[in-house]
Amino acid sequence: MSLATRKRRSWRIFLWLSVGSALVSAYFGYSVGDQDTPWHSAWAGVVNSILIATPILLFEIEGRRFGLVKRLLRLPLLWYFVLRILFYVVVIVTGLVLARVIASTNGFKLDDIFRNSVVFAIAMSVSANIVFEFGGLVGFATLRNLLTGRYVKPRTEHRVFLLVDMKNSTGIAEKLGSIAFHQFLNEFFRNVSDAALDCRAEIHKYVGDEAILTWSKTRALANGECLACPFLIRERITADREVYLERFGLMPEFRAAIHYGEIVAGEIGDVRREIAFVGDTLNVAARLLDACRALGHDVLVSADTLAHTSAPDGVTVQTLPMISVRGRSAPLAIAALSQA
Repeated sequence: MSLATRKRRSWRIFLWLSVGSALVSAYFGYSVGDQDTPWHSAWAGVVNSILIATPILLFEIEGRRFGLVKRLLRLPLLWYFVLRILFYVVVIVTGLVLARVIASTNGFKLDDIFRNSVVFAIAMSVSANIVFEFGGLVGFATLRNLLTGRYVKPRTEHRVFLLVDMKNSTGIAEKLGSIAFHQFLNEFFRNVSDAALDCRAEIHKYVGDEAILTWSKTRALANGECLACPFLIRERITADREVYLERFGLMPEFRAAIHYGEIVAGEIGDVRREIAFVGDTLNVAARLLDACRALGHDVLVSADTLAHTSAPDGVTVQTLPMISVRGRSAPLAIAALSQA
């Protein structure tokens, strides 16, 4: 489950979304455009899609890979939000102008239709960016579930949890100082979040120097996505090796634990609402993380997880002796994961 494989999937998503956008724009132009020349209106819709939707899709799907965007992400949220809107507006207005020049038989005209299109485009760019930024703050899956009320009433689910814990965080904090360590931790969590997006995981929360990722049963177990994620995090860190060494003089290392089981999910809180997962599954995952330290392995997985999925290519499974887990009468069967 290599970084190259994930990149190919990202480009396939980009291609399909671009084609889909072009088809929808063509249909829209054909349906609501000039009825005397419907096919010309459809062509104008395709040109609009290529000049506007394609660069915006490219930015949204691949933008975080670019060094400039990574630096912009360190700006205060308000400034980053304003710059995103300006980018959208420039792309949309430029696209509308070029589309008119290319697709129109009468050349470019600053008429009411064009002015209304610009106003509509600006309004849509602001709305879209509010959704993107709010989704980035609380998580898109959490935002969707809160809006739809999926967890207003507690419900049982089967989920996979991946706990990622930075090694020697106390020693690194003493070496770097509190401010630099916070920046170091933030870079580490950026790598974790990028890998989570690639593995289609939800980032449940960050707790100190630990990140908790989760998947629904179907998504996690398909093609061993959850088993590949720790190694994709490692690849992300390696890809940013120069950044870490230049800014901090060292690179982060981590331990990870993966466990599958039943939990109760539901909304909690009033003034500040969030979705909480409660149950033995998270406790067992935490005990697995403790076992990583005791047994000297970086990535441990429970046999319960392995029973429902198979290791992806490039990941080796080493069966280990069962361990006792505090609060459980039966011992837990586990295995260590490593890259082949």
